[in-house]
Amino acid sequence: MSAVILVVIFLALLFIGMPIAYDLGIVTLVGIMIMNNIPAITVAQKMFSGLNSFVLLAVPLFILAANLMNRGKISEQLIEVAIAMVGHFKGGLGHANVLVSMIFAGVSGSSQADTAGIGKILIPSMEQNGYSKEEAVGVTAASSTIGVIIPPSIPMVIYGSLASASVGALFLGGIIPGILIGVAQMAIVYFHAKKYNYPSYERVKVKDILKMIVKYIPSLLTPLIIIGGVVFGIVTPTEASGVACVYAMFLGCVVFKTIKVSELPEIFIETITMTAQSLFALATATALGQLLSYYNVSKLVQQFFTNNHMNWIVFLVLVIVFFLFIGTFMDAIPAMTLFVPVLLPVALTLGISPIHFGLVVVITLAIGLITPPYGICLLIAGSIAKMPVERSFMAVMPYLIAIMTVLLVVAFFPDVILLIPKMIRPEWF
Repeated sequence: MSAVILVVIFLALLFIGMPIAYDLGIVTLVGIMIMNNIPAITVAQKMFSGLNSFVLLAVPLFILAANLMNRGKISEQLIEVAIAMVGHFKGGLGHANVLVSMIFAGVSGSSQADTAGIGKILIPSMEQNGYSKEEAVGVTAASSTIGVIIPPSIPMVIYGSLASASVGALFLGGIIPGILIGVAQMAIVYFHAKKYNYPSYERVKVKDILKMIVKYIPSLLTPLIIIGGVVFGIVTPTEASGVACVYAMFLGCVVFKTIKVSELPEIFIETITMTAQSLFALATATALGQLLSYYNVSKLVQQFFTNNHMNWIVFLVLVIVFFLFIGTFMDAIPAMTLFVPVLLPVALTLGISPIHFGLVVVITLAIGLITPPYGICLLIAGSIAKMPVERSFMAVMPYLIAIMTVLLVVAFFPDVILLIPKMIRPEWF
């Protein structure tokens, strides 16, 4: 009976628009109070213990690095390089939108930062160049999901912490899916450009592209520094995020002089605000996870899969469907905190690699960034273009299908995504 009460409270709070972090916290507190033998202070203790992790320091640091990159006009440099490389194709600005998201993904680890930073520049620019508002919003929101797939990735860091899995292996495993999604989205841009006659830029000579790359090589080196440092064991993911912050600040304040020292407090405050939203949700989700353990949810789930004798393919299909649903109203961090500890043991029992399982979960939850009502990247892109959610979602649908197609490839052909990590660091497997 108490479980039913908690579900009703959760759904009621969600329905009235309560932020998911507060919703989870309230449900947890009520659930603990119903269980008379457990003190209410347990909620606060579990919230603090859920954040007591060195790995989690990477979250605010990667967000800070992204904010420094955006404020330092480094994202504009990346856009310029991307236009030079792919702008000559039909619908060149749309292709550049996808490519710069792939490059920026190698810096920030945050799709929201990608949407906000790149969207503010490219959405108005695409509209001015004759693209429909729907096209501008659709490609910007959808391509920003690559930010949590191509390394570094904040959700991968969180998953690695929860599953005791190698973050380096997760980072390497995300490279091929991220590229496949980018290529698939570019194909859709090209199809739309042909259909609606979107413009293209003049082809830039290879030598001019190389000159531009040399000019902006300090910015383009950032992903290599972060990913290379983690993969080859030079730094941990948390240390890599710290290096990214220092490097981005050095580029903005010293090399390009696009950030004034007086602007740093504002950047720090913005970072703290974004971090608090994510980590408070993680804290309350950790507390709710403890409550679920009191109700033996993990054992019930494992018994369900064991009793039905399903194979790994059916299991992954159910996992994808489940996280697609969860992603419509919950951020990736609390979703993983709640359900990865429950589902991972089943995956391991079925012979699924924790790296493979983690990539499936991360990509599935990335789709939640562009599916309402949560769909934070969709909301950000739509707000920049002043377009309602309904129109924004319809605009993003073709790109969503492309991500789903790649997700199925990742789920059912694990050797494709595990190729790079197995080749570079076979000792991880």
